[in-house]
Amino acid sequence: MPSQDNPNQTPHSAAADLYGNNLQKNTPDQRELEAHVLLKSAKFLNDIQKNWDNTTPEVLEETLKYNRQIWMMFYDTALENTEGNRPNDLRSNIINLANFIFKREIEILASPDKENLNILIGINREVAAGLMTKSKEEATDTPPTPSDDINDQNNKKPLDSGSLETSA
Repeated sequence: MPSQDNPNQTPHSAAADLYGNNLQKNTPDQRELEAHVLLKSAKFLNDIQKNWDNTTPEVLEETLKYNRQIWMMFYDTALENTEGNRPNDLRSNIINLANFIFKREIEILASPDKENLNILIGINREVAAGLMTKSKEEATDTPPTPSDDINDQNNKKPLDSGSLETSA
């Protein structure tokens, strides 16, 4: 059912807008909001992967476009915030990661294969986890102890094969 604000809006995008608006109202931290948006995109990509045989090219393209828009936001912010609190190497890593994602999406659109979605899903989840971890650390104002790092490494799930190791 299309939204009353935009009669051309699909049910999928209307639900995503409603989710996003609700999330913004109930999530005060920008990093946590970014993490939730990345997880939402990873879920959409994972849903397509699970239902690959019934996925139309239009749905695949729309979902990849949604993911690309998220990463364009990160890319633009990294380019524009030269005086921000992000170090240059982090900004550079964000730009390089976004460029990788853009190239992978083009490859997927040119030659659709559900296995190629693994890397996008994995990157979104890993970056979201990093954003949420930072958010929690900032909220408690206590640095992680070495034992926390060891526990995190022991509980960390590896990305699928062919993935990049990232640290957020």
